[in-house]
Amino acid sequence: MTTRAVDILEKLVGFRSVVGMPNGDIVEWVVAYLKSLGISAHVLPGPEGDRANLFATIGPADKAGYILSGHTDVVPAAEAGWNSDPFVASAEGDKLYGRGTSDMKGFLAAALAAVPALLSRPLSRPIHLAFSYDEEAGCRGVPHLLAHLPDLCAPPLGAIIGEPSGMRAILAHKGKAAARLTLKGRSGHSSRPDLGLNAVHAMTEVQQAAVAASLELSHGPFETEFDPPYSSLSIGTISGGQAVNIIPELCTMELEARAISSADPQALLAPVRTAAEALEQKGFGVDWQLLSSYPALRLSPTAHLADLLRDLTGIEPLAAVSYGTEAGLYQRAGIDAIICGPGDIGRAHKPNEFIAASELAACQAMIEALGDRCRAET
Repeated sequence: MTTRAVDILEKLVGFRSVVGMPNGDIVEWVVAYLKSLGISAHVLPGPEGDRANLFATIGPADKAGYILSGHTDVVPAAEAGWNSDPFVASAEGDKLYGRGTSDMKGFLAAALAAVPALLSRPLSRPIHLAFSYDEEAGCRGVPHLLAHLPDLCAPPLGAIIGEPSGMRAILAHKGKAAARLTLKGRSGHSSRPDLGLNAVHAMTEVQQAAVAASLELSHGPFETEFDPPYSSLSIGTISGGQAVNIIPELCTMELEARAISSADPQALLAPVRTAAEALEQKGFGVDWQLLSSYPALRLSPTAHLADLLRDLTGIEPLAAVSYGTEAGLYQRAGIDAIICGPGDIGRAHKPNEFIAASELAACQAMIEALGDRCRAET
């Protein structure tokens, strides 16, 4: 089972680069690996101060080329059911188990394993490696990377986002916006509700607005390639109160909207925010915090990038998926983007996540074939 990609993936899995946490160790390892091959990488710290994006170029940076985009962060692995340490890669037959093997350190490993082949002959067009942080928190890291791109390379021809797709390219996904709402009322003894402001009771008005907005979205507009074919809105968490005999002063709700490509995900949350802010007239404090937001992706099936991935994979692209990626942010930045990577999204975010060595090999072969294209193109 030992291949260069597997060896690299085993190393990457060992870094506990959990979303929202520092990622210096994994970034430093990638920088050192690339340096050993004669490639200088740009480390681009984010505003958090303890996390960074990474960008590196193989070939002439002043020519238009292609970006291989992935994220270094993974979701936590505290859930029950793991048969082995999730941060120690373990092999069983063709499968390699560990957190992030499919989502999406497998793609990073395949891309890094392909670098020697990309260096074997000069590229006429460059291939860039763009590794971001905190994708799992709503694509928070990559906007800072995209802001630096004009100083790092010529405008790219396209970006391949290596999320797990079974190496079948994906042309579209929904956008997303998530928010946290906190209502502040006035505490007191439950025997005198007239002297307090019950934040939990008040939140029910906002809940009703969210449920009504969700129902309205289910009536359209529709984009039939998505499942479901309409935008959606849902409440994920509600918390508040201390004890049954204390009027709850605080209540917090977290909610999200998933938007078809013709809708603005933040705008879908507007009716809920309006209902919340109306409570200020009743004396409640209202704090609305946008947690994350990214746009939908929609790439034409006749776009150059779609044709390229058809040729490289030999598979007809899939029209759309309902989950989100960084691809929409690349497209908003003026760069055509498509999703294609090894592994299966169905294995992600659960115990015993795995990827097959054959899947890594297929991804590495695709990237090396892209390198052949970049040698031939002028």
